[in-house]
Amino acid sequence: MAKTEFMNALMQLAAEKNLPKEIVLTALESAMVSAYRKESYTHGEDISVKIHPISGEVKLTLRKTVVETPEDEYREISLKDANKIDKTLKTGDTVTFELAPPNAGRIPAQIAKQVILQKLHDAERGAIYEEFVGKEGEIVTGTVQRITPEHVVVDIGKTEAVIPQNEKVPTERYRQGQRLKLYIVEVARTTKGPQIIASRAHRNLLRDMLILEIPEIASGVVEIKAIAREAGYRSKVAVNTRQTGIDPVGCCVGLRGIRIQNVVNELSGEKIDVVQWSDDPRIFIANALSPAQVLSVTLNEPETTALVKVPDKHLSLAIGKEGQNVRLAAKLTGWRIDIKSASELEAEKATAKAAEEAVEEKAAIETPVEAGAEIEAHVAEGMPELVAAEAAEEKATPAGIEILLPVEMSSPSKPSKIRFAEEILAGREGKSRKKDASKKDSDGKDAGTKANKFKAKKKPAYYEDEDFEE
Repeated sequence: MAKTEFMNALMQLAAEKNLPKEIVLTALESAMVSAYRKESYTHGEDISVKIHPISGEVKLTLRKTVVETPEDEYREISLKDANKIDKTLKTGDTVTFELAPPNAGRIPAQIAKQVILQKLHDAERGAIYEEFVGKEGEIVTGTVQRITPEHVVVDIGKTEAVIPQNEKVPTERYRQGQRLKLYIVEVARTTKGPQIIASRAHRNLLRDMLILEIPEIASGVVEIKAIAREAGYRSKVAVNTRQTGIDPVGCCVGLRGIRIQNVVNELSGEKIDVVQWSDDPRIFIANALSPAQVLSVTLNEPETTALVKVPDKHLSLAIGKEGQNVRLAAKLTGWRIDIKSASELEAEKATAKAAEEAVEEKAAIETPVEAGAEIEAHVAEGMPELVAAEAAEEKATPAGIEILLPVEMSSPSKPSKIRFAEEILAGREGKSRKKDASKKDSDGKDAGTKANKFKAKKKPAYYEDEDFEE
């Protein structure tokens, strides 16, 4: 009767802790071993306890090692004494003795109780860890228990999950007792038990919520191809269908938007754009920029960039508030998107065209000069004697001498004439000869020379008579 009650209590304990019966039996056996070791008759001997899983019978056994000369009588036995029990035993073997379990006193009972609770607590933590480690990447529902500046603690049933600061949604305000859907990011084993890190800002939270709300996605008819999310503000979801005749966007939005509205309400009013996915990057980029209208998309595949042309009135709508729309579209498509209005592109084309025309005009002006150079090159090839003579003349001219011409000679109306040193020296020699001749003729009073001298003089203003005599 006592054994039956013992087994009933054991089964009840296993049910309360939600643990297998084997784990509870193992914990109880460890507790009884700790209790018996506190008894005076054991003296630190190697003992073990075994409980029958059905009848509940307890067996206490003692183990000793066979040696030639025992030094520790509590853990060793001589070979001679061991052969009395079993003649096949040899040195190094283990002998097992069965002992009658004594009635434990108060202190061993308290020790057994503490050991049982500790073992069960560790087993419970291990079971929780094993349960939630398989739920990484899934959604769970919990109730907010505590709110601190660093994190939010949420009760998820058997344990608690923690939402760190970087996994919170900036626009959400949490309150105690509030029910939330959480995305399990990580499950870690610590000395205080399993630590579960949850998130409200992860993009996969939106994905799993769409799977829960939309049957076509859950069944696989509609596939989620990509998700771009800025938690609390706006998200974009690209969907595609695997079956012809089904509108994937319409399936996600639902009648009058009732399906997507449930997800929006769970995410505290976050805006969600559902767009059609396409194999063609041009079409996909144009769809990703909705609700803005797109006129054309030009791709630069080596640099993974796209130039998008939109109407002037849709430019701000395509960019979005603080660039949010184009930023989400870039994350969704994986392309760097540059948006320009139609008028801006036309102005750039006009500027580029004018620059090309200017380059062409410059090339047309420079062409004759280049042709002349080519002609001179051909002449040089055909007349080597002339080229050699010109080179010798240039070599004979001293380098670094600058020839200054008078203003009259350098005027356009009068072609300039270059005078050389020989001519200048010849002129000076002629002047000196004339001067010597005039000296010789000074006694003869040359009339022509005197006339020329007085002719150079200016008539004074006070002479009124025109017949001025020399």
